[in-house]
Amino acid sequence: MEVTDLISITTFCTHYNVPTTFINDLKDYELIEIVVTNNDNYIKTTQISEVEKLMRLHFDLNINLEGLDAVYNLLQRVENMQNQITSLNNKLRLYEDL
Repeated sequence: MEVTDLISITTFCTHYNVPTTFINDLKDYELIEIVVTNNDNYIKTTQISEVEKLMRLHFDLNINLEGLDAVYNLLQRVENMQNQITSLNNKLRLYEDL
């Protein structure tokens, strides 16, 4: 993985004004993946929107880490079900057009 696909945790935390312990806690709860390269910790740039969502839930709504874990997993299940519904609707339209 190239470093251009990663953002340093210290840079991220400085930019968003959040403690690095929050990012480490997200990793401990397996909500995000941290990549270690050259003795520095990084977040994948594809995960930034997810981390922002978790930050809003935690800091704006005061949801603790256990709650974040539950809410995040439920949101993923809802998103998966929405994708399945879209796929099934597309298949159904294919048969309705016949």
